[in-house]
Amino acid sequence: MEPFIDIKGARKFYGKLEALRGVDLEIAKGEVVLVIGPSGSGKSTLLRSVNRLERLNGGSILIDGESVTDEKADIRRIREEVGMVFQSFNLFPHLSVMDNIILAPTTVLKVSKADARDRGRKLLEKVGLAEKEHSYPDQLSGGQQQRVAIARSLAMNPKVMLFDEPTSALDPEMIKEVLDVMTDLAREGMTMLVVSHEMGFARAAANRVIFMDQGQIVETAPPQEFFTNPKEERTKRFLEHIL
Repeated sequence: MEPFIDIKGARKFYGKLEALRGVDLEIAKGEVVLVIGPSGSGKSTLLRSVNRLERLNGGSILIDGESVTDEKADIRRIREEVGMVFQSFNLFPHLSVMDNIILAPTTVLKVSKADARDRGRKLLEKVGLAEKEHSYPDQLSGGQQQRVAIARSLAMNPKVMLFDEPTSALDPEMIKEVLDVMTDLAREGMTMLVVSHEMGFARAAANRVIFMDQGQIVETAPPQEFFTNPKEERTKRFLEHIL
């Protein structure tokens, strides 16, 4: 089978700093891949390259057989199919929860407001916030805002979901409610690329864990094997600090 996300020879420079050094990665449809690594290892740059928030200096990325990196690519349309959730929630403070969710479907996809609201209510129920559709972001906890951000991404019916350290800005007691939503998505077959150091999520939902360092993939393995029997010395040293 063709990989659903196919990254070949990805290279990215910031001045003289080479943030990605020829990264190759294939992700199957429905696969959940967790990327971990020290600060500056290139993991967020790799993630952001998948929907061309970062432009590569070399290599290629295909999603479902379609080039993201080709200069002629319709990147706006591609981004409609790639949901992304950041550390910060990026909700519009002047809009209600429901209006945040329906904004993109109604303006970009031209879905009717009635249909978008019906879908929005189902998504709010999915993320455990059915009673919050009329609330505003500043009335919600950080964990609730992040779950709204996930619902907003899902409202576009994406093929792929990207998560860039989605729990790092949250208080510890709010992390589980976000990870539970992500775990449910994984079990439903959503293709997911996740940058996070949440090892509980890795064990519960990831098919593979990838360790990056200095712009390269050092090691990749299923979670159980990765955490109990890492092969590379650099991986072992990293895990000693976080486990």
